[in-house]
Order: sequence, then structure tokens, then C-alpha cells
Amino acid sequence: MNREELERYRRHLLLPSIGERGQERLLASRVLQVGVGGLGSPVALYLAAAGVGQLTLVDPDRVDLSNLQRQVIHQTPDIGRPKVGSARDRVAALNPGVRVVPVARALEGEGLLAAVRAADVVVDATDNFAARFAVNAACVEARRPLVSGAVTRWEGQVTVFRADLGGGPCYRCLYPEADEDGAARGAAGVVGPVVGIVGSLQATEVLKVLLGVGETLAGRLLVLDALSMEWRTLRLRRDPACPVCGPAAPPVRSPSAP
Repeated sequence: MNREELERYRRHLLLPSIGERGQERLLASRVLQVGVGGLGSPVALYLAAAGVGQLTLVDPDRVDLSNLQRQVIHQTPDIGRPKVGSARDRVAALNPGVRVVPVARALEGEGLLAAVRAADVVVDATDNFAARFAVNAACVEARRPLVSGAVTRWEGQVTVFRADLGGGPCYRCLYPEADEDGAARGAAGVVGPVVGIVGSLQATEVLKVLLGVGETLAGRLLVLDALSMEWRTLRLRRDPACPVCGPAAPPVRSPSAP
């Protein structure tokens, strides 16, 4: 690290769990983040601030006025711009040492699989089950860790799926089919700060996976009820009948993330 980097990451360097070696590991890391909305905003900002070397941001959408209540990486002048372009500018302003690869289209098939394989960790910051299923399938196929988060109304959840360690569980063990009731609750509204909490937790889990420190949420689902400000931890188990990671599951060669 050069002198500027030593100063920028000084608070990391003081931590025995990170230090200079850990920071260099972060600087050499590559993260694929699918979604640059409510969840993706704090994820991208905190990973950039932490010094993740390359951040590939995938989102086909443009900034809308209604996004600004929770998608804090975007600002009012960004309305109408591609979200990945707006996010790239915020990341560059925060930490110009981070290489941002903006992808302003939906990845699908071999393109999604190739992007997942090129990453050390994948972040699911999407808001629909089709995209989550596709990203999960690609991570299982490529054996890449997946940090997943979701928010509906005042509730949030975070977990980590370690396909890189083998054996599951994966996202489809948790949700074998699309949860239409959950999707309807999310479409009915969401509280901005709750999205920020969950996205910040996702960023924390990404750093732990990259650094190989602490105990991640692999095998556990952390659930927040912000109205009562209560946390619950649920144990996750691999589904032997899972269509993606189960023993009889066929290889997934052509996932898609709308």
C-alpha cells in the first residue's frame, strides 16, 4: 500500500482481525453486486469505503424519484440516469481507488455465470424472486459465496450461502418457490432505514467472507422486526430435494437474472 492508502485505511490497520495483510486482501478482491437500489446503496458505499478492489455493479434500471426515499446512493439530479452510472460516480467520489465495472443490463445465461465466476463474493441486492433464483443458481454452479438480503415493510432478513464450501443450503432450500405473499408485502411499501440496516449487514458479511474472519451467517437467517426492534436467528438446513443444490439436482448451465 502507498502512503495515501495507509492513511485511508488506518482504522482497519489497527484491527488485529484485518491489519495490513487483510487490507491488501480487500484491495485485491472482486465483488459482484446484483442490484443498486435500496439494499445495494449501502452495500456499494461501505464496500467502496472499505477498499474492495473491484466492484461490478449490475442493474438495468434508471433512477426514479420514488427511489430516493431509500436508495441513498442516488441523488435528485440523478433522476433518469442509469443506476449503475449514478452509483459509479458516488463510489468514485468516495474512494477513487476502487475499480467500478458498471453493467446497465440484465445478465443472463452464460454471461451471468461468467460474471459470478469472476467474483470472489456475490451480493444479491435484488427485489424479485426471478433474479434471486437466477443469481443463486449461478453461485451454486460456480461455487461462489452469496450474501443475500431482503426487506418488506418493517421487516428484514440477511443470510450467507456458502456454495464454495459445498453441501448447501442455498437460497432455494429457503424458498423452494416464489413467495408471492412476501413480494406483495414488499410492493406495498418499505421503510428506508430498515433497508439501510439490512444492506449494511450484507456489506459486513461480505467483508467477513473476503477476510476469512469471524463467524458468518452461513446456515443462519437473521431476521429483524424493526417495529418491535427485535432480532431472531433461524437455523437453515439443506433441503435434500432442492432443485438447485440437492444431490439429484442437474447442473445449472443457463441461469438468468431479469
